[in-house]
Amino acid sequence: MAENSDYILELLQEYGMLTREQVDEGWQKVSESDGRMDILDALKELKYVDDHEVMNMLAQQYGLETLDLATYKIPEEVIQAVPKDIPQKYHVVPVMLHDGVLTVAMSDPSDMATLDSLRYVLKMDVDAVVSPKEQIQQVIDRYFSSMESSVASIIGDMQTDGSDEIQTIGDGEEGGDDGKDDMMIIKLVHLLIIEAHKLKASDIHLEPMEKKFRIRYRIDGVLREMESPPKYLQANVISRLKIMGHMDISEKRIPLDGRIPMRMPGAEIDLRVSSIPTTHGESIVMRILDKTSIQLDIPKLGFYTDDQEKIDRIIAMPDGVFLVTGPTGSGKTTSLYAFLNSINQPNRKIITVEDPVEYQLSGINQVQVNPLVQMTFANALRAMLRQAPNIIMVGEIRDLETAEIAIQAAQTGHLVFSTLHTNDAPSAVTRLIDMGVKPFLVASSVRAIMAQRLVRRVCKNCAAPYTPSPTEIRMLHLDEDFIKNSTFKKGTGCSVCGGTGYKGRLGIYEIFLVGEEIQHLIYGKESSHKIREAARKSGMRTLREDGLRKAAAGTTTLQEVLETTIGDEE
Repeated sequence: MAENSDYILELLQEYGMLTREQVDEGWQKVSESDGRMDILDALKELKYVDDHEVMNMLAQQYGLETLDLATYKIPEEVIQAVPKDIPQKYHVVPVMLHDGVLTVAMSDPSDMATLDSLRYVLKMDVDAVVSPKEQIQQVIDRYFSSMESSVASIIGDMQTDGSDEIQTIGDGEEGGDDGKDDMMIIKLVHLLIIEAHKLKASDIHLEPMEKKFRIRYRIDGVLREMESPPKYLQANVISRLKIMGHMDISEKRIPLDGRIPMRMPGAEIDLRVSSIPTTHGESIVMRILDKTSIQLDIPKLGFYTDDQEKIDRIIAMPDGVFLVTGPTGSGKTTSLYAFLNSINQPNRKIITVEDPVEYQLSGINQVQVNPLVQMTFANALRAMLRQAPNIIMVGEIRDLETAEIAIQAAQTGHLVFSTLHTNDAPSAVTRLIDMGVKPFLVASSVRAIMAQRLVRRVCKNCAAPYTPSPTEIRMLHLDEDFIKNSTFKKGTGCSVCGGTGYKGRLGIYEIFLVGEEIQHLIYGKESSHKIREAARKSGMRTLREDGLRKAAAGTTTLQEVLETTIGDEE
């Protein structure tokens, strides 16, 4: 766009988007940069114009449409129809092919020379639409860059920060392979991990299919398919990951587990690697644990003031058991870490036993379970009690032995935090009794239970008001007053959220305090249904009710609440 800067500058002033003084200030900045900066770049840095304003103005001037590439799916046949070097050379993206006419997205529609060159090189008629420059570059990087250049550019970008190079901690053989093919595989594997970390994915799934090697990232709890490497690289990529995870590469018949600690600029991550044999090869899932990204601020987890007051009351208790329940991946460990962090004081001794230790917390003694040397939850818990702690956290109560020791610890003056896998809070009571714990011990030691789920946050960048659909009103039993007093929002999809309308997640909670009436029901071995009814009468808000008030505030959507609390009976 640099060649047409003067013309664009005239248009911006003509449209009233710039003043003469702002232009002069922009030229001053250009002169200070010793020619490294174009006038438009200078004006953008001064925040007098932005790419979207320029793009819309130029599109209007040339009578062209704009296209948001973040939400547009380019047909595979269109990608295949253009040589891979063309988009990189001319900085355009092919988006449509119809009746022999190719439509390309470009950031500068005044650049007629590029369109003429494309018509000559491709031997076809070429039309244009206008898209933001950064979106065009993202599409080029994803679909039209060679594997090696993509890896080199991403690693190069990260190393220009003046940070240490990316490396696998404890793996001194990163650069030991001299073969070009081996280096390509190493770079490809790094690319997969770096991109996943940049996109804030929680898991990487590498799945061998019959005719493709599928790569998917779990972002905000939802799997998103990425560009797949060639099928012939499948065995090499899997072997490389198994070597990095210190797994047996010759063993392909049984499931294996491994761990890859990686150091990146500004972050240290742990990858928990799991492999399992499938029909078309070994499937690998890598869980990404970023030690720098854990959220330890309770309000930011999604707790409203009233729920936070309950939590503050619970974690201030001198003894008893506090259970957090929910399915795998519902944020239970993060919540427990946030609670421990808030009560971590120099006058308190806190010990945790976990499998695995996901994040290291300063000032807290954390113990890793290791069944190979008989370091089970139960054995670790027994040993911990001899360390005279004030507060104990048990990663998960999995069996009767662990449950009984945890309850014994609670009855001898310790505050015990732990997790269970149940659908709602009251069900945790019957789960402990089903394990074999005596009802009177459950009633006297369990102080509170919290169930939780994670829902996606509406993207703040593209959030827009919306009206609930008849299906949502019917399924969620919404009344007119509730709808009238709510500000429902839904993301329309943008480049910030990758076209999904969601960015990040927050928790919805069901906090159940064990009072005198509930204790009597537990003594009498009443069903979880009766305990749930009594808890609701005493003021417990269900997961769905908490989700609805967060949807009413525009933080999440009714669809998310409906899907996440599908089994929540009203």
